[in-house]
Amino acid sequence: MSFTYRNGALCAEQVPLDEIAQRFGTPCYVYSCGAIESAYGEFTQALAGRDALLCYSVKANSNLAVLALLARLGAGFDIVSGGELARVLAAGGDAGKTLFSGVGKTEAEIEFALARGIGCINVESEAELERIARIARRLARRAPVALRVNPNIDARTHPYISTGLRETKFGVAHADAERLYRRAASLPELELVGIGCHIGSLLNEAAPYVAAAQRLVELVDRLASAGVRLRHIDVGGGIGIRYKDEAPQPIAAFVRGALGALGARKHRVIFDPGRSLVGNAGVLLTRVEYVKPGATRNFLVVDAAMNDLIRPPLYGAWHEVLAVREMEAGAPAAVYDVVGPVCESGDFLAKDRRLAAREADLLAILSAGAYGMVMSSNYNSRPRAAEVLVAGAEAHLVRRRESVEELFAAERIPG
Repeated sequence: MSFTYRNGALCAEQVPLDEIAQRFGTPCYVYSCGAIESAYGEFTQALAGRDALLCYSVKANSNLAVLALLARLGAGFDIVSGGELARVLAAGGDAGKTLFSGVGKTEAEIEFALARGIGCINVESEAELERIARIARRLARRAPVALRVNPNIDARTHPYISTGLRETKFGVAHADAERLYRRAASLPELELVGIGCHIGSLLNEAAPYVAAAQRLVELVDRLASAGVRLRHIDVGGGIGIRYKDEAPQPIAAFVRGALGALGARKHRVIFDPGRSLVGNAGVLLTRVEYVKPGATRNFLVVDAAMNDLIRPPLYGAWHEVLAVREMEAGAPAAVYDVVGPVCESGDFLAKDRRLAAREADLLAILSAGAYGMVMSSNYNSRPRAAEVLVAGAEAHLVRRRESVEELFAAERIPG
């Protein structure tokens, strides 16, 4: 376990979290190298002997130190913006092992990706296909492309993160895919390299994932019969993790299911994991500012807030909350809402949690390694948190805390 109690203190690997708070302050994101390496190893073990590539979904956690760790492990990357590509390159990632997804790629982003030797652009509309061809023609380059096909499979997850149904903005309709592949094959500026899909996030069961892979495989076979041959099949990401009491099937079950759908076909298989690699590898460390009892609810007011971790107010997401110092036997506990100082009633990190906490105590918000810092903001002119990466007994500051002055350094008063 990457976050466990040792001698009464919750630790990240071998480093007590209260020591991290003392060195780097709070709020602070803390990530475990070992947890990321372990999750990555689950994929590679399940894929042993198969031509496969793991393209880490950068949107889950884009800290350069996290990206560099994954690059050293051999990962490719799945990006959704030019900024994410710039991060991958700055971290030592390989553009040739990078997929560029997303529905709204600008001309500048496409030019940047082609100039840096992007491995594949995942096309999400007919208009985008034509735009890529025009840009490639102007640059005298051949653009490697795949279609992100919307298989109309219900991921049975939160509607905001279910992306594989026909009513979502993502991908090209399954019914249009063959026509668009034929169109792409007619354009000499485009190199057809693969096909992909992504049906949503927080998948706890492999069945929808496997069904989507099967729909892709059927389409690949029809395209091959029409003379359109592809090199890779990207089955997407979205594998869930345990936040509360979920029991997601192991990574190996998703991998086995997808490989079973591919059968004996020789295509390279690509997986795009994000949350399943980093979600449980991080915590948000925060300090109690006030204990505020009330007539109907009790509150622990902490120094982290919705601008640091938006998932609870945005999705109603659950994150486990632990005291950094183990409760003493018989310590008085109460049920609290853990809330921040932001001026919104929706500013909460957790509700109805039984804790024994006092002013200045430290709390750890678990499973915060994915969609935490990357979704943070400066609302209420709050500087964003520090980030720390732990490897064994070493804690490294991998992003310093912002200063208040940095929040308005780019602003100007006219005259």
